[in-house]
Amino acid sequence: MIDSSRAGLNPDRMKTIRSAGLVAMLLAGAATAQDAPDIASVPADLVLPAMTDAAPAPGRRVRHVTPGWEGTEAHHALYLPVGWTPDARFPVIAEYAGNGGYSNRFGDVSGGTVEGCMMGYGLSGGSNFIWVCLPFVEVTNGTKRNASRWWGDADETARYAAATMRHLGREFGGDERALVLCGFSRGALACNYIGLRDDAIAPLWRAFLCHSHYDGVRTWAYAGSDRASALARLSRLDGRPQWISQEGSTAATRAFLEGSGVTAPWTFVDFPYRNHTAAWALRDCEFRRRARAWLAEVLAAPGGARKTDEGERK
Repeated sequence: MIDSSRAGLNPDRMKTIRSAGLVAMLLAGAATAQDAPDIASVPADLVLPAMTDAAPAPGRRVRHVTPGWEGTEAHHALYLPVGWTPDARFPVIAEYAGNGGYSNRFGDVSGGTVEGCMMGYGLSGGSNFIWVCLPFVEVTNGTKRNASRWWGDADETARYAAATMRHLGREFGGDERALVLCGFSRGALACNYIGLRDDAIAPLWRAFLCHSHYDGVRTWAYAGSDRASALARLSRLDGRPQWISQEGSTAATRAFLEGSGVTAPWTFVDFPYRNHTAAWALRDCEFRRRARAWLAEVLAAPGGARKTDEGERK
């Protein structure tokens, strides 16, 4: 890192240098990703279960609504693992989807829906974990529904997530000390933007898996995407582990975190394919094997999520 006082550079000049360096890293990462192999070259070994309107049951993925949101259009996708029993406790993978309406020249697409999520199923293989795909909840003229792009009402989205985690613990055996939040693209940003939004939701999580983007590395067209706001959220991480991966390179995220003043057990992994997708989770590739090993390691480590005295979020 450059010391501006020793280099004789003023702060504005230093900002320009750092910005130029960040742009260079992003461009280099994009070039690397473009030349990388396509994830479609790896055959899928898992088939994503369709979401139905049936009652929750082992091996079934269903449309489900958290108490307090009955009568609204807001909903999540709930999967109970093969072998689930009502008297056992299970770790939970909670997942956020990427933005809807996305496609690129490599054939990668994202619909932005809970039914389109796939990372949690790939990480678990359908066993040993409860898997829930959480919505971004928008509120329009008193009507609550799932938002396919960006956050909807970010505070309402956080309330829904926290209430859902508690409901899974009470009704389906979700282990409150083994809640892992993950996401792709918009969902990766949401790990911090929603998951660390305030002191009520932040303590819930044991670990985070952020694939393709990271909160605070660049600004986006929504309120609170600036560095200062992102660092305020990051301050609530409280030393918990995060897996951080990106097609091309994680260099820009490394640089951001090294200058954040926050320390945590980060795991940086450069995604070896050119795709902007979570489809790797359904394929037997080395990247998925590493992600699964990381997940097993963080859940086996001593400790757990931090409890909160907030009670039910209002």
